[in-house]
Amino acid sequence: MTRVYAGSTAWPSDSPGPVVAIGNFDGVHDGHRAVLRRLFALAAEQGAPSCVLTFDPAPTAVVAPERHQPRILTLEDRVRLLGEEGVDAVVIEPFTPAFAGRSAQWFAEELLGRQLRAQGIVVGYDFRFGHERKGNVAALRAWLPDLPVVEVEAENAGGLPVSSSRVRRLIASGAVEDAAVLLRRPHFVKGTVVSGDQRGRTLGFPTANVESRVELLPGFGVYAVRVRIDDRGPSLPGVANIGVRPTFGGTAPRVEVHLFDFTGDLYGRTLTVELIARVRGEQRFDGVDALVAQIARDETRARELLS
Repeated sequence: MTRVYAGSTAWPSDSPGPVVAIGNFDGVHDGHRAVLRRLFALAAEQGAPSCVLTFDPAPTAVVAPERHQPRILTLEDRVRLLGEEGVDAVVIEPFTPAFAGRSAQWFAEELLGRQLRAQGIVVGYDFRFGHERKGNVAALRAWLPDLPVVEVEAENAGGLPVSSSRVRRLIASGAVEDAAVLLRRPHFVKGTVVSGDQRGRTLGFPTANVESRVELLPGFGVYAVRVRIDDRGPSLPGVANIGVRPTFGGTAPRVEVHLFDFTGDLYGRTLTVELIARVRGEQRFDGVDALVAQIARDETRARELLS
C-alpha cells in the first residue's frame, strides 16, 4: 500500500531515505510512466523505497495564476494512480508563496538532502526547481554530489513528446480517444449526483446531474461513457452531455449522464464517468421535438461505440 506524507518534514526519521522522482505528475500518463520506470530501477539498485515528491496546489496556481491550466486529475486520483503504478510513497509538499520563494539550493540541500535523506533523484527532461525556476539537473548534481541524479528523456508518441499540456489540449478539444492512448485509460469526470431541473425525465431520457470535482472538462458535446457508481461494481454504459444546454438557454457547464437500461436512485451517489468516445459537438436545437429525436440518435450511436 502506498504511504502518503504531508510534506517532506513528515518523512519518518526511522525509515530509510527514498529514491525520489519529482514533478506534478498530472495525468499519470506515458511520459510520467517513463520517469517511474527509471525511479523503480534506481530504487532497486539503491535498495531504497520509491517515492514521488509532488506539490499541492499546482505551482503555477501560486506563482502565475494567469497561466494556470486546469488539472487533469484531482490530488486524490493522482495519488491513487501513482499507487497503482507501484510507487511506495507519495510526499505532497504544500506549495505556498513562502515555499515558492525558497532558493533552488535550499530545495536541493535541505528538502531533498536533509529532510527526505534522498538516496537518488529522478526527474524529467524539462525539470526546473526553486525560486524563479533557477535550479536544473546540473545544479542538483553540484549540490548533491554523492547522489545519482537521473534525467529522463521525453517519451514520444506520434512524433511528439507526451506531456500533460498535450493531454489537456486533446481533452479540451474533445479528442478523448486520442487522449486515452497517452493516458492508457479514458479520461474521467468524477462527482456527486445532485438535483437538477428534472428535464431529462420529461423528455424520456432521465439523467443524473453530476457535480464535478474535476477541473478539466472535455470540449462541450455528447460522449459515449462508462460509469462506475461509488467506485464499486461493474461499469455501466451510457451517454453524457457536457455543456451549457444552449437549447434551454443555459450558461453554466453541466455534466449530465443517462445510463442505459438503468433504474434506481442515484442522488448523493458518486459517479466516475469515463469518456470513451465523442458522439458529436454541442448543438442548439429549434425545439424540443428536434432535441428528443437527436438524443435518440445519440443513444443509438453511443451504444454502437460501446459495443
